[in-house]
Amino acid sequence: MKFSMVITVLAVSFAVVCAGCKYDKTGKGGAGGAGDTASGSDINGQDISSSSAQEGSISGASEGKFEDLYTRCTDVNFEPVYFAFDSTIVEQSQLGKIDAVVQHLTSRADRVVVVEGNCDERGSSEYNMALGENRAIIIRNYLVQSGIAADRIQTRSYGAEKPAVDGHDESAWSKNRRGEFAIYQK
Repeated sequence: MKFSMVITVLAVSFAVVCAGCKYDKTGKGGAGGAGDTASGSDINGQDISSSSAQEGSISGASEGKFEDLYTRCTDVNFEPVYFAFDSTIVEQSQLGKIDAVVQHLTSRADRVVVVEGNCDERGSSEYNMALGENRAIIIRNYLVQSGIAADRIQTRSYGAEKPAVDGHDESAWSKNRRGEFAIYQK
């Protein structure tokens, strides 16, 4: 049983890495390099690797967590970006939600964002933490490609630890597979 679980996790991990993300805001792609933590290709097959993403649960500013440094903004809320089961692909229908965050951050240079990746309850804790981080990084990459400075964005993964909806069926799971935005004032 354990061997088959390990093989399954490895196969799914490989599929997630190979799937990448199917968007490219600029149409230029990116130049990947050593130390990349998220990679993939856009809808044109161009590389969209992010060389500025750092490993771990925090990506972005090195001076510390935004939560510890700044004040959480309560005057603005953004819709979550939803993902398909076991996927890091941002669907076209979800891009407008990220664009709303881009517009807000562009008009408010005094604000930063933490992108929070979440999963449904299926899968091991370790797998869900990694998937949540990859989801957050994909959204972060889109923000950077849209012109938001990388040092204004951090990522967190909560795996399945913070469900938006309680339940053990697809109607609950589909709301828990998401990326959320926490905005902070400098």
